[in-house]
Amino acid sequence: MKKKLVAIALAVVAFVAIPVTAATAAEYNGQGSSATTTAGNSAELSFSGLDANAPVTIQGDGVTLAVVKAGSIAKTTDASGSVSTTATASAPGTYTVTATTANAVAVATFTVLPADSSSADGLASTGANVPMLLIWGAAGAILLGIALVVVLTTVRRNRAAA
Repeated sequence: MKKKLVAIALAVVAFVAIPVTAATAAEYNGQGSSATTTAGNSAELSFSGLDANAPVTIQGDGVTLAVVKAGSIAKTTDASGSVSTTATASAPGTYTVTATTANAVAVATFTVLPADSSSADGLASTGANVPMLLIWGAAGAILLGIALVVVLTTVRRNRAAA
């Protein structure tokens, strides 16, 4: 008999507690921006639709949200329920950054491209961009100038000695 009463009591508690928990859960009614940058550079992420003038926790795995590598930071939203932060990541990929207040959650996406992805042909640009003919021509002109100075100095010394 005691087991039945305990089972009934647990069932009643479960039916009462589950709707209360669901009613107080954070709603995903905020909006987050999306940003794209290259590895090592930073981008501004903004969140809106959050509680006004409320403390907010911004977090993202693999993303630096402050000067030191922090998985989460605490800020306060403005009067319109908006907040922004600067995010940096060193590894290419897509990151999810969330801003959470007591009653709302906003999600932003942060895409990090490889540092050399701005190259037109997809390969990293290395070495000088100056044509080799120009480099050899400049080196030849310098050597010719040095030879001219040596010859003129020798001729001047010979004339002075004569």
